[in-house]
Amino acid sequence: MFKTLLTAGLLLALPTLAVAADITGVPKIRDGDQIQIGSARIRLGGVDAPSTDQLCLNTKGERWTCGVAARDELIKHAGNKSWTCHPRSVDRRGRTIARCEVDGEDIQKWLVSNGWALAYTRASHDYEADEKAAREAKAGMWQGAFIAPWDWRVRNKKTNVLGAVKPPDGASSILLASASGPVAPSPDCTIKGNVNRSGECIFHQPTSRWYAKIEMKISKGTRWFCSVEEAEAAGCRETRR
Repeated sequence: MFKTLLTAGLLLALPTLAVAADITGVPKIRDGDQIQIGSARIRLGGVDAPSTDQLCLNTKGERWTCGVAARDELIKHAGNKSWTCHPRSVDRRGRTIARCEVDGEDIQKWLVSNGWALAYTRASHDYEADEKAAREAKAGMWQGAFIAPWDWRVRNKKTNVLGAVKPPDGASSILLASASGPVAPSPDCTIKGNVNRSGECIFHQPTSRWYAKIEMKISKGTRWFCSVEEAEAAGCRETRR
């Protein structure tokens, strides 16, 4: 009888033991949905924000660095405050998927409602209403035209262009062409990343011997980075030359 009760008690305790402890601290904000607290790399769950190399169109149809803006707006809003992140799982890149809050505020909700991220409905429907409100208010990325962050990473001619209003003529070709062209998306984002013959991601700073020879073309798997930390967070290593 005692053995049965003991076994039942252990089984009831297992789910609690399996839940990871909250992660707290002032984060380093890598981009709109990726942060680091201490040694923990955290991906904000339920949302998808533009990478720092993503470009959007503003109300005048001009390209602007919406990915950099999303990161910088998050830094201004809560970058110097202590965060509490509640882990949910770990992705294939070893990042902790978590829901995070600052002073009781749901950070994912803030990002989506201010137009700096979209609701990632493949994982959660929690922020759909916030996305609708942001679209109607023409907040953040919704002020002009853009490609959903998940489409930006694998874009092709069938990629949809989003916006609060009808995208300007030629928006699709402009956004697709800006993928990973020869011009850096921002003066702050000049580190080149490419994939070598072994499938390994390598990054090159402007002082690198091979920097000028790296052609920035999406078909070659290249992308721009804004910092060494960002490149390393994406799984890239610095060139040895």
